[in-house]
Amino acid sequence: MALSKPWFIDRSRHRFAMTRECGLLLPRVCAALADPRRPGFDDTCLEKLLDWFRRLTAFDPSVELLQNNPCLTEFITSVLALPEPNPSIISFTLRLAGILAASESRFQHLQQEKLLARLFGTDGPLNSTLWEDASVRSGWVKGVHRMAQHQPALHFLCNGGGIDVIFSLQGDPSLFVASAASKLLVHMLTFSVESETTKPLTTKDCDWPACAQMIIKHIEDSLQSRSASHIEQSLKLLTSLFDSCRATWTAVIWSGVAKQVESFLTEETVQVQHMLASLLLNVARSPVFCDTEGSIWPLVTSALEHLTPVQAGPLATGLLRFYKCPQDVRIQALTVLLQPMDCILRAASQPLEHAGLLDESVSDPTTLESLLSSKSSCVGLLCQTLARLEELLSLARSRVDLPHASLLRSLMTLLQFCNGFLSPASPLGSTISRILINCFRVQRSALGVLAALSGRKGCDTHIESLFEVLLAYLESPNTSPTVLKKTFQATSKWLVHLQEPSSSNSQQQRTEKILKDVFLVLQKHLCSPCWEVRDSSLEFITVLIDRLKDRDEFRQSLLSSAVPRLTEDLLEDPESYVRASAVTAVGHLAFITHFAPESPVVGNQYNKENTVAKLQEILSTDTEGFPRRAVISVFTEWLRQGCTAQLEDTEQFVSRVIQTVEQDLDWEVRLRGLELVSVFCSQTVSRLGHPVCPYAPVPSKVTNSIHPIELLKIFCRAKLFGFLFRSLCDCDRAVAQRACDILIVLEGHFYPIRHLKESQMTADPAGGQGIAWLQRTLRQGSLAQNFLTDGDNGVDFQDAESMMLALSTIDFIEIHDEVNKSSAHVEESPQSLLQDILATVGTIEDNEVDCY
Repeated sequence: MALSKPWFIDRSRHRFAMTRECGLLLPRVCAALADPRRPGFDDTCLEKLLDWFRRLTAFDPSVELLQNNPCLTEFITSVLALPEPNPSIISFTLRLAGILAASESRFQHLQQEKLLARLFGTDGPLNSTLWEDASVRSGWVKGVHRMAQHQPALHFLCNGGGIDVIFSLQGDPSLFVASAASKLLVHMLTFSVESETTKPLTTKDCDWPACAQMIIKHIEDSLQSRSASHIEQSLKLLTSLFDSCRATWTAVIWSGVAKQVESFLTEETVQVQHMLASLLLNVARSPVFCDTEGSIWPLVTSALEHLTPVQAGPLATGLLRFYKCPQDVRIQALTVLLQPMDCILRAASQPLEHAGLLDESVSDPTTLESLLSSKSSCVGLLCQTLARLEELLSLARSRVDLPHASLLRSLMTLLQFCNGFLSPASPLGSTISRILINCFRVQRSALGVLAALSGRKGCDTHIESLFEVLLAYLESPNTSPTVLKKTFQATSKWLVHLQEPSSSNSQQQRTEKILKDVFLVLQKHLCSPCWEVRDSSLEFITVLIDRLKDRDEFRQSLLSSAVPRLTEDLLEDPESYVRASAVTAVGHLAFITHFAPESPVVGNQYNKENTVAKLQEILSTDTEGFPRRAVISVFTEWLRQGCTAQLEDTEQFVSRVIQTVEQDLDWEVRLRGLELVSVFCSQTVSRLGHPVCPYAPVPSKVTNSIHPIELLKIFCRAKLFGFLFRSLCDCDRAVAQRACDILIVLEGHFYPIRHLKESQMTADPAGGQGIAWLQRTLRQGSLAQNFLTDGDNGVDFQDAESMMLALSTIDFIEIHDEVNKSSAHVEESPQSLLQDILATVGTIEDNEVDCY
């Protein structure tokens, strides 16, 4: 069987094609799936077929689909009649029936055939051993969810006992089934209320639809029970409801459960407090409740007081991100979030100007001290707190007024606890110190917040103490590679802030000393036997140069150290990741040593030609892809910054790089080479001016312009077109797409008006066999395995006239559309999908040809 052509042309053709394929192949698929002799089935193929049915039923919701294809109902009947059916086929059948029954007319048809009761009622898999399989239960829930799109389906579920099954599945041992059941109940409640009510609802049961009444009664009864599992199930359901639904009728439901929910805050016999934070946060965010006069805020305040710090943390963070949160609640949430850091600060031994971060606590301080004194809870609580603080600091627009200076002091104290540089005097401090010593999880989290605090108001007063802590971590042999990487990131952030212009001599001297100390320890790390340390050090250098290369103090400190020489030495590192980072660092270093207005000259130490030669050698000979990718990225950045003109003729430079890149087997290297071509083209056009279109009816008024042939000669000398046209046939689609994008831009420069190109195509039919061959070859795309070299078949990629003809003849828009098509347009065609199923279930004799 041949694969069908793309069938998503328009709605009517789409429906016709899918219906036609359905009629031809579906009977065989149904017969194969229902065959009890088949040992197993591929779940991926079944999912593809279900997806195809979803699309088919979306285009054809009528009952005719079932009437014209009786094999569908026959398939369901035959599966139900199997004595020992495969669970995956039962699950598939349940989901397929749900898709078909989503239309009210098809639902009625299936009900007349008495199939729905046998599938979703008590006569179906519910009361068989198949129900023990989680895939069957999952298929049942998904099928019901797909079916419950109209009133008859809801009535069928409520009257036939299906809703009781859904209630029980909330506690299913499979988390996927339990979650799906909860989502299904939310859908049924929402759909029932919104489709059956025409007036505002009250607390009277008679105002609510029958389905909604059953669900609400189940929620209330579960909350009033003494079963923790039932209470948790209803709390999850309510959390999902208030998260997805913002309708005013949800206020009526909340009014019926609010008192019971509040009682759980102090309930000791049933421990469900950990479920309350998400529920209260979703209720508070709802526009139905979030006004400042609403009754939800006293309950939220009570939750912040009664929940443990671990439980209250997510609630506090969510409230601080919510801009409509009342100010008094916001202050209380911030206090809850900062309590662990306040406790750390109070446990320190050194004298403090202030006692701590907070004047008073929201919850019982002894609870917090107990958590921080326990090894099992201390690290988790601190990491969660630090992650939330970093999240709040990263917000572009935040109304959270954090005490930055005090927070910085607490972070430094915490980091000193972790590396053992602080000798606590209090018993609590001694306990925390023993727990946190060399704890890399807390160290990484604290350094992340430290980096986010850079430049914040009030932090400059602690700058010297801060760098003492950072340098201690940089110098310590006990600092793990992952913590060192975070230390480098925090140090770079604070060094950038430190280098901001200042007229203070003392501050400049302090900056110079800090830079000297940093580069001194950096030299040691560049010689570390651990490759991760060398790699992080090179990344640190790159970031510093990128941000500080214009600052005199930084350049002088860098060049007076051994860091530049050690960086170049690492171009020959045995580890490819390190070589790649060294290439990037050397590329950035060149902006100071080679391309700065006053580049230093110290013998041959900073010889431009030597540096370029080393990088070109890496591009040509390195056996790993990472260093080669880094080289081409460095060359592209040099070109973008206009630095290559200081090395040699830019055309020669680009040409040499292209000739190396187009032979590279790494597609990312070729893709980055195309980026270099794109930069070169745009810079050349910007420098020389847009070409005057030779076929324009009115002469261009742009004074800064060049004849198109002259511009094409520049591109041809750089050997651009051979690389671009070959890349169009690259087997990696990303490369072909980028090449096509560049050619379309070039085409736009020479033929800015589409009809001018079309007139040229008709006016100059003597394009030659070479261009005709080129166009035929390009249409083959990646199938053109043997792309001929320059000069063959009359195509000379270095001839400007030929390339002008190519730009005027070839339809790059058409090629662009073809290149952008993924294999999905073939693999997801209805015939291919159905053939895939047939091949999977074993009908090889009927499908000898590979589906793909």
